[in-house]
Amino acid sequence: MVSVAVTLGRSAPTGASSAPVSSCDARLAAEPFALDALPGLPAPAPEYGPGASVVDTAPAHTPVQQQIPERYRRMEADEVHARIRAAKDELGSAVVVLGHHYQRDEVIAHADVTGDSFLLARRSLERPEAKYVVFCGVHFMAETADLLTRPDQAVVLPNLAAGCSMADMADLDAVQDCWDQLEAAIGRPLDQPGEDGLVEVVPVTYMNSSAAIKAFCGEHGGIVCTSSNATAVLEWAFARGRRVLFVPDQHLGRNTATSMGVPADLMPLWDPRKPMGGNSPQALVDARVLLWRGWCSVHQRFTTAQIDAARAADPSVQVVVHPECPQAVVDAADQAGSTEFIIKAVEAAPAGSSLAIGTEINLVRRLADAHPDKTITCLDPVICPCSTMYRIHPGYLAWVLESLADRERGRAAGAPEAELGDVVNRVVVQDEAAAHARTALERMLAVVP
Repeated sequence: MVSVAVTLGRSAPTGASSAPVSSCDARLAAEPFALDALPGLPAPAPEYGPGASVVDTAPAHTPVQQQIPERYRRMEADEVHARIRAAKDELGSAVVVLGHHYQRDEVIAHADVTGDSFLLARRSLERPEAKYVVFCGVHFMAETADLLTRPDQAVVLPNLAAGCSMADMADLDAVQDCWDQLEAAIGRPLDQPGEDGLVEVVPVTYMNSSAAIKAFCGEHGGIVCTSSNATAVLEWAFARGRRVLFVPDQHLGRNTATSMGVPADLMPLWDPRKPMGGNSPQALVDARVLLWRGWCSVHQRFTTAQIDAARAADPSVQVVVHPECPQAVVDAADQAGSTEFIIKAVEAAPAGSSLAIGTEINLVRRLADAHPDKTITCLDPVICPCSTMYRIHPGYLAWVLESLADRERGRAAGAPEAELGDVVNRVVVQDEAAAHARTALERMLAVVP
């Protein structure tokens, strides 16, 4: 095992005492294949792998990627990239490759579209001719793309083990149990309007959640939000209910509600491991926003000590962070906003500006490369990438694209559909969950198109 502390540009000094860890295991950069299941052997216990989520526990139902053919694991980088390009050329308009901002550069180089999770899912709608949507991101993103694309379009995730530790922190059974306990504490059905027309609780889920959680929200009068529209979505929810249950990211929920004037004592934290979430019945009755105990392992690493160190090193630095960061970090920063907000903030900064960014390192590095006239650094001195985003390696992308090209070759030769085999690593949301999940997404789109 190789542990390294990687720095980019002029990051905050490593003496920042509240840094979560002093090193970050970099194995996933080159060796994600070592975590795959071996043919003929029992599947390994699910894990997120090295990186920011290394200490997070993956649930038993976490998908495990079967080991791909050895040639893709042993191939030199130049050949991998050449084969990706050749497969894309052969498939032409039949495939669109989507690349999330947090993907490694070697994957982004082959993306037809880059963006955040919801932008990418919506962009897939702009490619109606594409039979295959290859989503270089994580599992919940591929699920969202499947919800929004046509049934005859196949959404493919190059590595099925590319999950999301934050999304996994709110599983359906735990959220249903929370709902039942809240109903017992409040004493009436939560999603039935009272005489004033308000329901007791409106469930709101962050986009970074499973399709099952989106479906739960859709079925119970709730809605989905993104980091860029969370304020508008909470306004929608407050107009319809006395309380909001916000899952799974406590930090985005707290930061958004605080900016809207909700006091901290009306935002109890729900810990799914404890009875009543660790709260008194009265605290739940009095609550305005119930925050699920979940977080992004990348953004939780950022601290106020890192901000202090960055400002000590350069008093002119502008600190821009993602709202998935803890509230103290967001409060101390100069600006906070979604991934797209951060990109625009960097683009708008004048030449010569110094910016310390609190978000995933792959995006920060690309921003630094794209703006050499500005000093752009990562706020965290220990560069620890998103474990699950790093599960997507060019080798997996080459494998899925060549598999899809083989299918299309067989189809062109007249092979019956049944003989073409299954689409590799296809992500499909089952019909019942899909209907309710789409309802939650449609409500969001009606609020913020």
